[in-house]
Amino acid sequence: MTLRAHATIHDVRPDTLDRVDELLRLLQVAGPRVALLVVPGLAWTPAGIDRLRAWAVAGYELAGHGWVHRRQPRSLYHRLHARVVSRDQAEHLSTSREDVRALVARGRRWFDHHELPAPHFYVPPAWAMGALLPHDLAELGYRVAEVQWGYVDLASGRFLSAPLVGFEADTWWRERALAAFNAVEVALARRTGRPLRLGLHPFDLELRRAEEARRRVAEVDRWMTTDEAVAHLLD
Repeated sequence: MTLRAHATIHDVRPDTLDRVDELLRLLQVAGPRVALLVVPGLAWTPAGIDRLRAWAVAGYELAGHGWVHRRQPRSLYHRLHARVVSRDQAEHLSTSREDVRALVARGRRWFDHHELPAPHFYVPPAWAMGALLPHDLAELGYRVAEVQWGYVDLASGRFLSAPLVGFEADTWWRERALAAFNAVEVALARRTGRPLRLGLHPFDLELRRAEEARRRVAEVDRWMTTDEAVAHLLD
């Protein structure tokens, strides 16, 4: 069956822009059907903003991705999540719904302030929504959110399951776990026809699953934008 895919590049920050360029070269076969997940609350320079603007003009989607992306775990759930999945990257956890909503709103205003396209796609850091509810995002102007197991169409509130592969393996254990997980997820995408989500991170091509990242990109038959992937799942 045709392998469809939607690519996202996570952690687009002032210090990762050159590596984002490297990943975009890897994804040349996808054209501009790639979403760039921007972390706004960092030390952005005018030159960095110009690079974001140039990517947007070229057709790449700019998406919201937290404020600073990091939060020290405090709650028991957050500590467990950090140990197993996210380390200190799940910014939405260990905080209230009101505070997370304010964080997301602040991030969206940042795009307006810098005259960048207003994002309609939101991906919480480490795919962890925390106390934030889908209708909070809808009220802030977002149309689609991505969580660990798929997308949320914010207009309807529907959850849309979609397989995911990732390559951020900096330890032997993560390398083995991702190899097994990715194999299952690719098989699921091929069997069901659902879009495969490729979640790429800035240092993936320097880590232990780099060759798999290149191979998975080469295997894709059809690349999709965020809106195309969601529309396909809604059909």
